[in-house]
Amino acid sequence: MGSIKKILKEGIVQPISDFIEDSRAVGITLLACTIISMILSNSQFGQSYISFWEKPFHFPLDLHLPHHLLHWINDFLMAIFFFLVGMEIKQELLTGELSTFRKAILPIAAALGGMLFPAVIYSFINKGTPYIHGWGIPMATDIAFSLGVASLLGSRVPVSLKIFLMALAIIDDLGAILVIALFYGGAIQWNYLLYAALICGVLGFLFYFKKLNIFLSIILGLLLWYCVFNSGIHATIAGVVMAMFIPVGKLEHYMHKIHVPVNFAILPLFALANTAIVIPENFIANLNTTLSWGVMLGLLLGKPLGISILSFIAVKLNLGEMPSGTSWGQMIGIGLLAGIGFTMSIFITMLAFDTQEFQDISKIAVLIGSFAAILSGFVVLYFCGKKTI
Repeated sequence: MGSIKKILKEGIVQPISDFIEDSRAVGITLLACTIISMILSNSQFGQSYISFWEKPFHFPLDLHLPHHLLHWINDFLMAIFFFLVGMEIKQELLTGELSTFRKAILPIAAALGGMLFPAVIYSFINKGTPYIHGWGIPMATDIAFSLGVASLLGSRVPVSLKIFLMALAIIDDLGAILVIALFYGGAIQWNYLLYAALICGVLGFLFYFKKLNIFLSIILGLLLWYCVFNSGIHATIAGVVMAMFIPVGKLEHYMHKIHVPVNFAILPLFALANTAIVIPENFIANLNTTLSWGVMLGLLLGKPLGISILSFIAVKLNLGEMPSGTSWGQMIGIGLLAGIGFTMSIFITMLAFDTQEFQDISKIAVLIGSFAAILSGFVVLYFCGKKTI
C-alpha cells in the first residue's frame, strides 16, 4: 500500500503540484483549452459542443438567475475571478507596488496609455460602423498570459520589470472593471441597486467592528451578487466590491485559497465556453473587417505605443522612475506583452455585442492579436534583455 501511495504521489500528485506552481501554467492551460474548444467547435461534434454551453436551465420559480451554462460561467463564476482581482488590487494599493505615489505613478501612467491608445485606435477605425460599441475590447491585458510569457524569458526580463508589468496589468484590470461597470451594463434597476447598497452597508458595519467571518462573507457575497446581477450593472462587479471588505490580514489567506480553483477551473471553463467559435468558410473575408483591424491594431499597436509614450513622459517629467536595470527597448517589449488581451478582451467582447457574428469575428481577432503580441513581445524582450547568471 505504501509503495502505491508513493507511486501516486511521485508520478501524479507531485507533477501536477509542480505544474500548478509554475508561473507559466495558467497561460499554458488557457491556451490548451482554447485550442481544444476551437477544434471541437469545427469538428463533426461542433453543434453538440456549442449547444452544450447554451443549454437552458429551467428553475421551478422565477428567480431571475442566469438561464444557461454560458451565462453562469460569465456572470457568476467570473465574479469569483473578479473577487481575486479585487483582492490583488487592494493588496497592491495598501502594501504593494501601488502603495505610494512614487511607486504607483509610472505603472498608472503606463496603464492609462495602454487603455487610451487602443480605444482611440479602435474608435478611429470603426467610427460610424455598427462595431463602434466594441471600443473597450482592445483595452484589456491578460495578467496570467503576459506574466507567463515574461517568465519564459528567465533572467532576460529583470524582476523589477516583471513587477512593473504586474502592477500595470492590475491597474489595467481596474480600468476594465470601471469600463464594464459604466459602459457595458444594461438598464439600471434602481431597487436592486438600493438593495446592493444596503448589503454593502452591512458589510461595512461588520468590517469596521471586525465581525465579518467567512460564513457571513459567503452569504452576504451571494446576496450582493444576486442584487448586482439584477441591477443592470454587470454581476462580476460584485466580486470586486466584495474584495474591498476583506480585512488586510486575511487577503493573503483568501487569495491563496481561491488561486487554484480560479486559475485552473474557472478560467479554463471560461476559455472552453467562450472560444467555441465556428470558423466560417470565407474566414479571410470575415476577418478583413474594421472590427477585426480595430481589435488587432488596438492590441498590437495601441498597447505598446500608449505604455511607452506615457511612461517616457512620466520619467522625463521626473514623476516616476524606470524599473531598475531596464532599457526603453525592454519597456516596448513589456508594452507588447500587455497587448495579450485574451481572457479580459474576450470577456468584454461578450458584453459589447449581442450578435453572434460580431462576437465570433471579435474573438478571432483577439486571439490573433494576442498571439502576435506574444511573439513580438518575446522577440523584443529576448534581444533587448541581457541574460544574467
